[in-house]
Amino acid sequence: MPRSLSFRDPIHGFIEADELEAALIRTRPMQRLRQVRQLGLTHLVFPGAEHSRFGHALGAMHLAGRVYDTLARVDGTPLDPGPQARARRLVRAAALLHDLGHAPFSHWAEDLFEDGIDHEEMSRRLLAGDELGGVFERFGDGVESADVIRLLGDRLEGPERLLSPIVSGELDVDKMDYLLRDSLFCGVRYGTFDLDQVISTVRPLFDPESGEHRLGIDAEGLHAVESLILARYYMFTQVYFHVTGKALELHLNEWLHEQEITWSSDPERFLADDDAEMMTRMRRSDSLHARAITDRAHFRLAHETGEHLEPEEKRAFERRLEPLRERYGRGLLISNSAKDPHRLGRGRVPVRQAGGRLVPLGEASHFVRHLRRIDRYRVYCSDAVFDEVRLALSG
Repeated sequence: MPRSLSFRDPIHGFIEADELEAALIRTRPMQRLRQVRQLGLTHLVFPGAEHSRFGHALGAMHLAGRVYDTLARVDGTPLDPGPQARARRLVRAAALLHDLGHAPFSHWAEDLFEDGIDHEEMSRRLLAGDELGGVFERFGDGVESADVIRLLGDRLEGPERLLSPIVSGELDVDKMDYLLRDSLFCGVRYGTFDLDQVISTVRPLFDPESGEHRLGIDAEGLHAVESLILARYYMFTQVYFHVTGKALELHLNEWLHEQEITWSSDPERFLADDDAEMMTRMRRSDSLHARAITDRAHFRLAHETGEHLEPEEKRAFERRLEPLRERYGRGLLISNSAKDPHRLGRGRVPVRQAGGRLVPLGEASHFVRHLRRIDRYRVYCSDAVFDEVRLALSG
């Protein structure tokens, strides 16, 4: 069995995996990701969107190495340079494994885990299991599965605190990869941005207030990061919140609830569920909601609000919905697509301006300050009540 692996990727070219990464890739939790599509049922809207969480995981691993190398080359960096640096191997392993706990259909049905856990907790449980733990014991050479769990939970100390935001933070490799990958496979151009420029200007900036280094950018990279933010904004409006995609997502969740399907909180049982398993069950179901997906017989759009509802407009529309909910019950499918795609995370990306002053991205970028939150309602229903619902909401 080869000690390393090489993959040809449509986004990044050749992706090399070392001995540890190759062994991790061969495990059941990683191979299962080949059967979990990155974008749920989006391939029923954008036929090319057949790509999986597996390909995204490889891309994130590759980018984690690139970002680490950029940070490690900066004067005064707290990170050790070189391909065999322990921190580099750790952050690449974490990026590779960060999506292990995704349920079938990815984000489209992630609130159905037993015991109230989420996909991040399932990732931790899989990482703590014997299969992955055994791989780290054999090939980790100082990197352990517990280290990956701490990194993904942002519980590292000292200089390694810089590693967590590389994988999951305001300016992480997860976003960098999925925007380019989703854009390519959906056949759109909305998700493109200057990846090389973004990576080349990422810096380990020392924050005198906290006394720690933070992941930020030099001012010369500001416009490249703005292009990433705009790409994310348009991917949400044009792809992730697509009108037909949201209808299919609603039908999917209705069917899952109707069938009382949940995702097991036990890692071993969880590994048995993937998209193919669920689609097979759906094709055998005579449920209206299953047929809506398999036969493309989904409810029609009866009404949609504007894309940027103000809080009072949202409350007013919700008041108009109440009598319709009471009258039609589950005969109405209602989506509320809400997102701040220009806000990259809980923190703020610091921008180092000329003279060394650190300012938040929102202060440095006039463009980012003026982007508005996406907040839109859509109401779908069957042909039998379509005219009534449309008329009730048209005033």
